[in-house]
Amino acid sequence: MDTFFHDWPFAAQVALVIFLLALSGFFSMAETSMLSSNRHRLRAMANSGNAGAALAARLLKRIDSLLSVLLISNNLINTVLPILVTGIALHIFGDSGLVLSVATLVVALLIIIFSEITPKVIGAAFPEKIASNVGWLILPLTYFLKPLLWFINNFVSGLMKVSGLQANTENRTMSKEELRSLVLESNRFVSTHHRNILLNLFNLETISVDDVMTPRSKIEILDLSRPINEVVEQLETCYHNKLPVCDGDSERIIGILSVKKTLSLLGNAELKHEDFRSLVSEPYFIPSGTPVLQQMQFFQDNQQRLSLVVNEYGEVLGLVTFEDIVEELIGEFTTSFSNLSNDPRWLADGTYLANGGASLRDLNRLLNLDLPLDGPRTLNGLILEKLEAIPDHDVSMRIAGIVMEIIQFDEHGVKTVKLYQPTPNTKKFD
Repeated sequence: MDTFFHDWPFAAQVALVIFLLALSGFFSMAETSMLSSNRHRLRAMANSGNAGAALAARLLKRIDSLLSVLLISNNLINTVLPILVTGIALHIFGDSGLVLSVATLVVALLIIIFSEITPKVIGAAFPEKIASNVGWLILPLTYFLKPLLWFINNFVSGLMKVSGLQANTENRTMSKEELRSLVLESNRFVSTHHRNILLNLFNLETISVDDVMTPRSKIEILDLSRPINEVVEQLETCYHNKLPVCDGDSERIIGILSVKKTLSLLGNAELKHEDFRSLVSEPYFIPSGTPVLQQMQFFQDNQQRLSLVVNEYGEVLGLVTFEDIVEELIGEFTTSFSNLSNDPRWLADGTYLANGGASLRDLNRLLNLDLPLDGPRTLNGLILEKLEAIPDHDVSMRIAGIVMEIIQFDEHGVKTVKLYQPTPNTKKFD
C-alpha cells in the first residue's frame, strides 16, 4: 500500500490525508451526538414526522452494534493515517529518526484536534440535530460490516459473561428525580407556568390533606339551632357552595348542606328548620395525614368534593375540597393571597410583609425560600415554635437563613411579619 500510495501525485496524497481526517472526525462526531442525544426528544421528533430522528432512535436500540460500527471505522482510519503521513514525510525529507518522530507528533496532533476534540465538541453541542442526519450514512455500514460485527459482538459478550458482567441494552426507566431534573431544565421549551404545574404534581406525592385544608378556625359553619331568620340570612349572604352543618354544638358536625339546593326554599315565608335538615347530606370524615393523591382518588371514585379532616380523637381540624387540591397543583393560577400580602413578590428594598397565618408552602413557592415544612404549616406557628412563647414585644430572629422581624402581635399570636430577602452568601440555619 505504501508503494502504491507513493506513486500518487503529492496533491492527491495530501487530499487523501485530509479526507481521512474529515472522515475520522465524522465518526467521532456521530458517536458523541448519538450517545449525547436525549432519546425522549428523539422520539418526540420522530412522532412529529422527522424520519432521521426515527432512524437515530432505531439505531440507539442496538447500542452495541452502533458503537461497534463507529469505533471500528474510526480506529481503522486512525490506524491508516499515521502510516500515510509518515510515508509522505519520509518521501519528502528523507529517512531519519528525527523526521519519523516529527511526523508521528504531527499526525497525532492532527488526529486529536481535527478528528477527536473538535468533532466531539460539535456533536455534544447539537446532539439531536446531528444524530437525526448522520444515521443515513451509518445505516449502510451496519449492513456492510454485519459479519464482522457479529463476530466482535459475540466475542465481547463472551468476555463479559466470563467476567461476570451482563450488558443491559434496554432503555432504563427514568426515576422520579431524573424526571424532575428534566422538567427543571426544560425552561427553553416549557413555559414557567406549565413547568410549575409539573413540579407541583411531583410534590403531591409528599404532602397530606393537612397541608392544603382550610383550618377549623376559618370554616364557616351553619348552626341549625339558631332562629330561622338568622339561618336564612346566613344562606343568602354565603359565598360557599357547601356548608358544614351543626345543631347547637359547633364541635359536632352533623352533615353538609348544598347552598344551591336551598335557593328554592328561601322565598318561602313558612320555612322551618326541618326543611333544611332534610337537605343535609352525610358528612365525609378523613383522618389527618391522609395523602393528597389518595384523597383526590377518593373524591373521583365517590363523586365527592368536600371532606372534613379529623384527628385521632374525632375532633375536626379542617376542611378540604377538591378545589384545594387542584389549587395546590395549579399554583399561582388560583392561589389566594389573602394571607400573604397585596403583592406576592419581594419589594424593591428586599423586604416582604406577610400575614402570620401565611402558609409556609406558599411563601416557599412565591418567594423562592426554603422554610421548613416538617413542623408547623404557617408562619405564625413556625415563629412560635422558635420562640417557644407568644411574643410580648417586637423581636427579630433568623430561621432557615431568613431574617424575620415581628411587626404586629396580640395575645393569640403573631399577626404581621417583615421578611428580609436572603443574599446568595446567607447561611441557612435554624
